[in-house]
Amino acid sequence: MTKFVIRWGINAAALYAAIAILPGLDFRGEWVGIVFLALIFGFVNALLRPLLKLLTCPLIVLTLGLFTLVINTFLFWLTGEIGQGVGLNLVISEPVFWNAFLGALIVSIISIILSLILKDELKGRKKKK
Repeated sequence: MTKFVIRWGINAAALYAAIAILPGLDFRGEWVGIVFLALIFGFVNALLRPLLKLLTCPLIVLTLGLFTLVINTFLFWLTGEIGQGVGLNLVISEPVFWNAFLGALIVSIISIILSLILKDELKGRKKKK
């Protein structure tokens, strides 16, 4: 349960950073909305990412892994669309693909950095003093 909460916090921080950095992303709501948007993002990634990677495996191999960036872009866009459907207003401005691409890239980079910082907590180990 602790890993889930830490991962949820990492996603929320990464989404907040992407919204704050990119002028093409606009979130109209309270900070609690970003927390729920992070939950949607986590579920979308957990449910669809493995299926999309399996279906696009030849493209991923052919492009030496770069097609995963397109998958991340799609999942980021889908998160925004689902969020709008439930009343969490994450607006991705035109050009939608490039803003979603940069948003997904920022979320990925920040998520990797925070995961490296919190790797002991995610693995359930205690730090030695």
